[in-house]
Amino acid sequence: MVKFSFVPSFGTVFAVALAAPIMASPAMAKTINVAAEDGAQERLQEALILAETGDEIILGKGTFVLSDGLSLDVDGVTVRGAGPDATVLDFTGQQGSGEGLLVTSDNVMLRDFALINTKGDGIKSKGADNIVYYNLRVEWTGGPKTSNGAYGIYPVESENVLVDKAVVIGASDAGIYVGQSRNIIVRNSTASYNVAGIEIENSFDADVHSNIAMHNTGGILVFDLPNLPQQGGHNVRVFSNRVTDNDTPNFAPAGNIVASVPMGSGVMVIANRDVEIFGNVFDNNSSANVIVVGYQQKFDDPNYQPVARNVRVDQNKHGKAGYAPAFPGGAQLAAALGGAVPPIIWDGVEGEAANVNSSDPVPFLSLGLTTSSQPVSEAQPFMVAASKVTLNLPAITMPEAMEAKIR
Repeated sequence: MVKFSFVPSFGTVFAVALAAPIMASPAMAKTINVAAEDGAQERLQEALILAETGDEIILGKGTFVLSDGLSLDVDGVTVRGAGPDATVLDFTGQQGSGEGLLVTSDNVMLRDFALINTKGDGIKSKGADNIVYYNLRVEWTGGPKTSNGAYGIYPVESENVLVDKAVVIGASDAGIYVGQSRNIIVRNSTASYNVAGIEIENSFDADVHSNIAMHNTGGILVFDLPNLPQQGGHNVRVFSNRVTDNDTPNFAPAGNIVASVPMGSGVMVIANRDVEIFGNVFDNNSSANVIVVGYQQKFDDPNYQPVARNVRVDQNKHGKAGYAPAFPGGAQLAAALGGAVPPIIWDGVEGEAANVNSSDPVPFLSLGLTTSSQPVSEAQPFMVAASKVTLNLPAITMPEAMEAKIR
């Protein structure tokens, strides 16, 4: 019998050495348990630092008393609690002014826990692609205050953002905010007692659906602003939401863009294009159910386009609205129109060329303005005839791996 011996070359050994950790990584993925006990700050941050791709950090039941913000910069990590009422990260004693949790890595899943009383934003993710926020609560428990953090859930500069079953209460800017991002879904979530309930800003391709936006200053905002790295927001669908009773006085710090959002706004579109608003339920929004306007402030960005274009409103249910408009000149306009303004208001800039239209069977008012910065006092209002609206923006989908994480 002839025996063959095999002496591996250096190249073979090197290739095997490289392949081994790659093939072994799923099996090596581990669960890291962190209990809500003394020293939670150090133990939890250590877990976030030492985690490796594929690991799951399990937050135990109870209240984690934290004194500083947390950060995660490892791809492919899941942070999971026992539920947003059972696992609470309490930042009431936070020393710094930053966010509660900052995520700067891809393929991250955050689920089943709550953050309360952060000094800054609740959860911020930046440049974090394929991120899932699921079954979370972010709340400032003292009610609406200017000193509350600006944003509750705050992904920016990302591709593939999924927010599902979130609850945000008390943000001094926006409860759920997605900015300068692409391919976004915000669904099955509740935003209450924020300045803006849900905001999509300077973003492309977003579906905002099956949410409740109630008791905010403004329910759902779709904005495009100047002097940002990504602008030209477009392809946003706002549908099948309940947008009612947005009656919280504006408590944003002076100078913030949302400080100009009038109390009682249902859905407000500023300077976006290709926006569809359909199948929503509106009621008891004192300024209007739908407001479509251009950017009204001065700007020095030569590439910025301030006019709202191609906005379609269709198949919505409208309850009481427009009985106490809080935008500048609103009271005078309401008086001129018999005591209330119509449920749908458009600034009228660029007229038919702007292609802003509605087929809803409620009054639709154009202010007849010629520029976005023109004050309402110079309006030449007229009712716009209802028109047939064709909904043609495609549905947004997430990568299958992201959807699979929450099944």
